[in-house]
Order: sequence, then structure tokens, then C-alpha cells
Amino acid sequence: MKLKVFLWTVLLPSVAWLTAGCSAIDDDLSDCGEEKKELQLDYQLRLVTNMTTELQTQLTTVTELGVASSLETHLENIFSDHAHDIDLTFYDTEGTLDSLYHKRDIIDANQTSYTLTLPMRKYMHLAVANIAENTVVSLENVAHSNTSRLQQVEGTVSDGSPVRIIDSHTTGLFTARQPMEVLSGVSQTFNVRLFMANSAVALVLNPKGHNYTDLKVYATGFASQFNISDSVYVYPAESPLITAEKVETDNDLLCYCTVNFPSRDVLTRAPASSLWQLKVYMTNADGSTTETVLDIQEPLKAGELKIIKGDVDDEGAIRPYNSTVGVSVTLDWQEGGTYHPNL
Repeated sequence: MKLKVFLWTVLLPSVAWLTAGCSAIDDDLSDCGEEKKELQLDYQLRLVTNMTTELQTQLTTVTELGVASSLETHLENIFSDHAHDIDLTFYDTEGTLDSLYHKRDIIDANQTSYTLTLPMRKYMHLAVANIAENTVVSLENVAHSNTSRLQQVEGTVSDGSPVRIIDSHTTGLFTARQPMEVLSGVSQTFNVRLFMANSAVALVLNPKGHNYTDLKVYATGFASQFNISDSVYVYPAESPLITAEKVETDNDLLCYCTVNFPSRDVLTRAPASSLWQLKVYMTNADGSTTETVLDIQEPLKAGELKIIKGDVDDEGAIRPYNSTVGVSVTLDWQEGGTYHPNL
């Protein structure tokens, strides 16, 4: 389902370029022999998501509808029609691929305007929205177009386990790549569309009256890096555990949610049994911990929300409703004693 969220009509202001000499762009290029040209760029942030459909089809009972409302509120700043900030970079494609101009700005609105004057040449323009306040993902290596990327933090190692743990992404990230050629004597407008680069997972559980003292939920098996210029995700050799945040509901159902990069589309190697996983650790009233690993075969794509539902049984194990979801349960689980496969 495609939702056209909002339109930025952006005329970028004349600014000094960050490099020096005749490769730079500034207010006076007469010494460099380059003719400047004013142009317009229209930016459109497009939210292409299945979130509404997923909420409406997966959470349908009267009790589940309350969870759907809570989950939608929890994700309102992720699947959002509001851009807090933008990061714009223009690269020289006729030589070094170096960054010629890099601008950051705070928007906090649906529309804003700038003006831009560029020398006539071919460019690759990369744009990123909502990166400034994301504490888990950063924009790195912007000096060259082919190295500019969104990079997820590595995370920390928990006691007794070699697996790294990180927090969920804190903003919905949007990116665009736009080849441009600035021509002489022509009135030009470039339309730049930004699309979502991350996604979300939710686990909804019916505790069925089971008595427990603690519950931790993690998701794993996702990309850790996104190369902006070629729109390619990079997957680590060992995927970190992404900590799910508890979503407060108005009933007995439990809901936990992560925001992360997408999964692979297909399995790439054995012995991996799934594209991504949910790992649930329930500390029971008797002090024992039950580990449930849910293996999901359906890919998680950019801009998507996936909801997995299940019951908690008498031993604290998760029993998913979807028969295609694989289940592996370890009773009396001890941290550090379980092998976590590479995905």
C-alpha cells in the first residue's frame, strides 16, 4: 500500500562549498571559469508501508484492537509523515566522486524552502531524512558517494554470552539517490523521492494467566548497514540481538516491538533455518528461565511492520499462531549455554 505522505518543495540557498580551490563551489567562481546555474529541487518523502494493513488483518478481536491502537501510537514517530531533519550531499560524478557540498538542516515541518546555485556539471545527489536524532544509526563516510552509508552501532556484549545487544532504531529513516545534470540556459526542476530504509517487528502474546517475574524479547537477523548510493543492505557475520521495547496496552495482552533494518529476502547459506528470529526469555515464578526461539521464513522488507502472535504455555514457552513460524524451546535455560546461529 503506497501512501503519499508529504511534499517538500526545496530551493536550496546559496552557500559556500566546503572544499577550497577551483573544485569548490562558492559565491564567486569567476576565477575557476565555471558558469553557475540556479535550479529547483522538489523533495517528496514517500511512506510506502503495510502498517495499516498489518494492524487491520493481524489484530482483529476486540481485545487485540486495543493493542493495535497502542502499537500504532508507539510507532507514530517511525512510520511518520514528519521530517525532523535532512542531510543533503552533492557529488562530482565526472571525476573523483568527492562530495562538493554537504548541508544539514532542521525542518520540523512538512514543507520548507531553500535556493541552490550550482556550476554546470553532472552530480549524484544523496539525501537522508531523520538521521540527526537516531541514537543507533549514524550517517558515515559522506566524503565520497560510493562510501556514504547508514551504519548501525555494533552493540555491547552481555555477560556470559558472545552475542552483541543493541537498542531499537529511534527514528524512521528515509533516503534518496538522484543523478543530476545542471545545464546552461534551461529552467530545471529535479524531483527527489525519499523512501523508508528501516522497518519494525511486533510480538503480541496472550500470557494465559501464566505466572512470571520477567520477560525479555529480542529480534535478530537483520542488516547492519545501508549503502545509500546503490541502495544495498549489508548483513553482519553475526547478527546482534535488537532489544524489543514493551508497548503498554490497556488489557492483559503483551506487546513488544523493535525497529531495525530489513532482513534478507532469501536464505543465503546453511545451516540457517530462517530469515530472521524472535528470541523470548521468560523468567518463571520458580526462578527458571524458558527460552523460545521463533524462526520466521517471511522476509521483513523496508517500510514494513510484521506482527507475530502467540500464547504463553504453562512452562513459559511461546506457541505461535502461525504454523509456518518455527519454534525451538529450551527449558531451564542458562545464559551462555545456548548457541546462537549466524543468520
